[in-house]
Amino acid sequence: MATTAVPEHYRNAVIAHVMVDGAAKAIDFYTKAFGAEELFRLGGPGERILHAEISIHGSTVMLGDAEGPTFAAPTTIGGTTVGLHVFVDDVDVLAEQASAAGAELLQPPTDQFHGDRTAILRDPYGHVWVFLTHVEDVTPDEIARRAQALIR
Repeated sequence: MATTAVPEHYRNAVIAHVMVDGAAKAIDFYTKAFGAEELFRLGGPGERILHAEISIHGSTVMLGDAEGPTFAAPTTIGGTTVGLHVFVDDVDVLAEQASAAGAELLQPPTDQFHGDRTAILRDPYGHVWVFLTHVEDVTPDEIARRAQALIR
């Protein structure tokens, strides 16, 4: 059985809608750092973006300028409660590209017990991204065994 870079059950997942301060600049950053492709944008008053969609390695992400109180940007609340996971063909290349573009590398690409090589980055807008390349098919029982071995 061949291992694929993006497991089938992650191909159609929940679509993130991230709120930022400065959505137009964020789109430029995501294009440079993560290889994003802008799908479309709906402009608002001034330079604000009401809604836009980008594709990052085949994963659609919605974004727009933060409009409180319902949606706040991580930079205004001092953190985020969500990590955005995206499977990519080569996490090492993406981590290097994103770091060069200004993302903060929180964890360099590392092989994980669950069969993925991961890198964790924070973008300039406060969002935390977990990029993964699937390198090994691991059964749930083996994942549990490996996790237990790590915490002992």
